[in-house]
Formats: sequence, C-alpha cells, structure tokens
Amino acid sequence: MPAVFFGHGSPMNALEQNRYTAAWRRLGESAPQPKAILAISAHWFTRGTAVTAMDRPRTIHDFGGFPRELFEVQYPAPGDPKLAARVRELLAPAVEAALDNSWGLDHGAWSVLVHACPRADVPVVQLSIDGAKPPRFHYELAQKLTPLRDEGVLIVGSGNVVHNLGQIQWTGDAKPYDWAQRFNNEVREFLLARNHERLIDLAALGDDARLSVPTPDHYLPLLYVIAQQRKDETLSLPVDGIEHGSIGMLTAAIGLPAG
Repeated sequence: MPAVFFGHGSPMNALEQNRYTAAWRRLGESAPQPKAILAISAHWFTRGTAVTAMDRPRTIHDFGGFPRELFEVQYPAPGDPKLAARVRELLAPAVEAALDNSWGLDHGAWSVLVHACPRADVPVVQLSIDGAKPPRFHYELAQKLTPLRDEGVLIVGSGNVVHNLGQIQWTGDAKPYDWAQRFNNEVREFLLARNHERLIDLAALGDDARLSVPTPDHYLPLLYVIAQQRKDETLSLPVDGIEHGSIGMLTAAIGLPAG
C-alpha cells in the first residue's frame, strides 16, 4: 500500500470542492483498495502514545466558529481493534501504546477521508502523536510501522507543512508570506531529493522553519509518512499551495504516481 501525507488546511475543505479536494479524490481513486487505514493526525497530540481500538469510532468536531453544516458531517467508518493491537505490537518495546476507546476520528482524519475514501467503508484507526518527543523519535517510531503496508494498510498523515495560525490572513486573495513560501519550497526540495535528515532536523532550518512551524503538531505527521519510503520508491507531490498567507497545503504520496 502507498503512504500519503495530506495538507488538510481548514476543516471547511470537508465541504468544499477545490483543487486540493480534487487531488485528494484522485489519490483515493488511484490507490489500491486498502484493508484498513492508519491515520496520524495533527489533532491528536497527547502525552504518551495511544491508538484507537473501538469498533465504531465517533466523528469528532474538534473546532469552533464554523457553519452548522460542518458540525453535521459524519464519517461513519468502522474501527479495527485487531489493527490497533497490531500497531501496539509493532511499536513495542519502544513505546507501550495505550488502546484507546474514547477518542474517535478527528477532523484531521475525516476532513480528507470524506474525499479520498467517500464511502467510509474502510476501517480507520488513529495513532496519537506524543507531544513530549522530538522529531527523530517520531521518524524512527514510524519506521516500525512499515510492515503494515505489506498487510494492506494505507498509512495516512494529516497536518500542514506550514501552519502559523497567529499570522493567518482571512482574505481569500492573501499572498503567502515570504518565509512561508521559502520554507515550503525547501521542504519540497528535500522531499524530492529524499533528504530525510534535513526534514527531521527542523531546528537546523532556521527562522523560516521557526515561523512556519511554531508548534510541531502539524509538521510531525509528515515524518510518519516519509519514514515509510523504501529505497526504490518514488515520492510525488499531487498538489501544493499556501492558503491565507501561512497555511501550507502540500500533499505528498509515496508509492503512487503524480495525480
């Protein structure tokens, strides 16, 4: 199975039809049918590591200030307790992942899956991000998950390469900040060159990285995806862009042709 990082942007993308959501639909149509999906979302940032283990995960509307119709969206995909147990097995002994029965599917997962897997007929399990651990820990932890790809599991990361809400401009025609554009371009170059070390060592990327990634939650899901890349695999960038000046929409796919 491939592995895909989605730059999910605003939750409103769940309802909208635009060039990003069109690319997500094409990705879903071009990928082999997965047995299950393992999602790593920026919006499940925890102490320690947990994995959802319920049969029927709830749709979490973890945001405020949006139209009622967005709160009415449901993504009724089943869960997969057996996959949760398998994830826990693969991650041990590096971490003892807790089997969680309270979380569900947050908008980092369902706002992209409503386009990439609109029938909601594929089981989805979420893996949390331990906020106390550095980027290299997450990259190396993610490498333990690679056997899942041969077991029919689609690994999905959902976040944003550039994510600075403090600098957001709500006008639709806002141009990207120079620092956001430079950092996004740098990440693109490193992705295409398979330079994972530079992507892991975020602190070494300077002020542009500091402004683009003021908190690591939306960046770390990218590391979970690139950690899946094997020596003979290509990486494609089906869609890219920066919205509202400071929200990067880059999507990266491993094991699939460009959309």
